[in-house]
Amino acid sequence: MYKKLNYLWRLLATAICFSLFGIGGLILTLFVFPVQKLCITGEQAQKRTARKTVHYSFRFFIATMAFTRIIEFDLRDRAELAQQQGQLILANHPSLIDVVVLLSIIPNADCVVKAHLFSNPFIRGVIKNAGYISNADPEALLDACKLSLEQGNNLIIFPEGTRTVPGKELVFQRGAANIALRCQVPITTVLINVTPSTLTKAESWYQIPSEKAKFMLQLTRDVPTLSVAAAIPMSKQVRQYCRELERYFKQELRSHE
Repeated sequence: MYKKLNYLWRLLATAICFSLFGIGGLILTLFVFPVQKLCITGEQAQKRTARKTVHYSFRFFIATMAFTRIIEFDLRDRAELAQQQGQLILANHPSLIDVVVLLSIIPNADCVVKAHLFSNPFIRGVIKNAGYISNADPEALLDACKLSLEQGNNLIIFPEGTRTVPGKELVFQRGAANIALRCQVPITTVLINVTPSTLTKAESWYQIPSEKAKFMLQLTRDVPTLSVAAAIPMSKQVRQYCRELERYFKQELRSHE
């Protein structure tokens, strides 16, 4: 009986939290960001303020999920991660809330967003006002990433390009390796584990696990060396570094199982 009641509560709380997320996005877009633009001059200052607003909003959202006991969060390296400046932050992507958690930890974070999310009625206003980068145009993407990193922002990218398919190994796209090599910036790698798996690519939000999930986030060390050789075509170097990053994350995931 207790397990059934606990499951029903978590299902109800999940529905409440996702409703809160959508409504919160609309409130920020319709009321908060317009007021900020009236009070703050300069596009960059407006973006910085909008990102801080998103940061604190997501902190509240994560705290609400923890309080309602939907998910238990173990963010053991959050203090160190919050202090990063001008870093390319690479993470695996097992669940829907990975970027929400990262943005709730890192106050000065930028991120690459799928183009179709710019048409999502609940979050497109948040994305546009915060100035997050669209992946629609590969050439413009690289320039925008380089500029963001030069401005001292931390840039969050999921090398897989989409959420991990449960039961399958990671498969990295070349975008993250391309940005890393061409921008030549420090890299911070983050390992995310969600047990039991939930909010995956194969599941809807209401398909919750039979028991409370645990979301663990931690920094990893000994990131593959980043270097560029003038004698080797950049396209080949990107492929090689992509494979190195993929192999590195696979090893880290196996060692933390």
